[in-house]
Amino acid sequence: MDRTSLRKQMRQRRQSLSDAAQRKAATGLLHQLRARPEFIRARHIAFYLPNDGEIDPQPLIRMCWRLGKTPYLPVLHPVLHNRLWFIAYRRNTLLRRNSYGIKEPKLIPNRLRPAWALDLVMLPLVAFDPEGNRMGMGGGYYDRTFAFKQQRKGLAGPTLIGLAHELQKVERLPVESWDIPLNLIVTDQSSYPKTDG
Repeated sequence: MDRTSLRKQMRQRRQSLSDAAQRKAATGLLHQLRARPEFIRARHIAFYLPNDGEIDPQPLIRMCWRLGKTPYLPVLHPVLHNRLWFIAYRRNTLLRRNSYGIKEPKLIPNRLRPAWALDLVMLPLVAFDPEGNRMGMGGGYYDRTFAFKQQRKGLAGPTLIGLAHELQKVERLPVESWDIPLNLIVTDQSSYPKTDG
């Protein structure tokens, strides 16, 4: 199946989930992530607000507020095409819809954190495979924003974790040269790639 057809099929699959199934998945995701060392150690964590049937990380955002961690949300870069900035997300942060209809915070410079200075980034995805490869929506925003992880030796940047419903897993995804590898993919039921032990 070509990437366009696969992307359409996977989007329909996650959009078909009921509100109850989405809530159950969000709770499962919280249980999968809250005890992971990557989450426990991180202080500055980027999330996203769910759109188009994506698995909902908002229970994790609320946990960050309780634990004194700072959650961030992506905003479309106002100048550089297909790049993201990250703005601190507080309980009282006002949100607006961007050009894609996705809620994002207003651009407030003193709440901005560069992508390389985040500890952990939770990315949405459309499909993934058991090896940890990710297919996004096709705009390349995350790949371009985190391209420095492949280009600049010595700048490790944040840990990248893809979030998904288990039903978004496919047998194998083609990997392109511009795809930024993820450290891990976590679903409401498991994590990938599997590690021994």
